[in-house]
Amino acid sequence: MFEHTTKVRVRYGETDQMGYMYYGNYAEFFEVGRVEMLRSQGMTYRGMEEAGVMMPVLEMKCKYIKPARYDEEIRIRVIMDKMPGVKIHFRYELFNEQDELIHQAETLLAFINMKTNRPCLPSQEFIDKMKPFFQ
Repeated sequence: MFEHTTKVRVRYGETDQMGYMYYGNYAEFFEVGRVEMLRSQGMTYRGMEEAGVMMPVLEMKCKYIKPARYDEEIRIRVIMDKMPGVKIHFRYELFNEQDELIHQAETLLAFINMKTNRPCLPSQEFIDKMKPFFQ
């Protein structure tokens, strides 16, 4: 299992009239979590795309428990339970400043060869960096 945590502050423009983060903006927080998880292992989306692989989202599931509020620092915990193949599954847990679980989500992404637009395995570099977490 691989886990990574990062923090993001809820900005004013991400909230609705009640000061709650607009529901559609949670997906952006998931992306921040994924990007920072990759970066923690010395990889980037840009590097993967330069190598000819993109990672579109196939599915997203969300459970809103409590609202994220304007100016709160949200801790985003990203979890990969199993070694990715052609698809990669992420779980997310978002916590507010009181360390209360406020949101749970899952996304399923695919590795896509940008030349053929067909599913592919992740790069060997990706596999080598992730493998130790799943042995």
